[in-house]
Amino acid sequence: MAGKLVSEISIKSDGDVFHELFREKPHHISGICPDKIQTCDLHEGEWGKVGSIICWNYFHDGKERVAKEIIEAIDEEKKSVTFKVIQGDLMEQFKVMKLIVHVDTNGEDNLVTWTLEYEKLNEAVPDPHTLMEFCLHVTKDIETHHLTN
Repeated sequence: MAGKLVSEISIKSDGDVFHELFREKPHHISGICPDKIQTCDLHEGEWGKVGSIICWNYFHDGKERVAKEIIEAIDEEKKSVTFKVIQGDLMEQFKVMKLIVHVDTNGEDNLVTWTLEYEKLNEAVPDPHTLMEFCLHVTKDIETHHLTN
């Protein structure tokens, strides 16, 4: 019941800025797309440090939700950040949920790749396609914010 979803989306905004936002400033995302993410708080550690624990309050599938995540990995060379969900609404359906956001920068062309690695609690649990769509919509909101500011 393990699975993986991967989606790529190209953005016109600066890929380095996008990576920096997820790496060490995720608490700024709620100001960029408050209709999707209400808050992102640091519970343990430091922003941008592996092992730190952050908590997201977000709106997904018509409901207010919470996800507590540990920053599992940061790869500066690949411009990727791996978040592992350790508590919250997603744990009601998934034994494991990791979200990996990776940015390929190439001049004006930047490609954001979202990877969801998961293990469902049972076969009745749907694959997290709506969560992937949520991540892609947040990506577009961030792009729009950086292009207009």
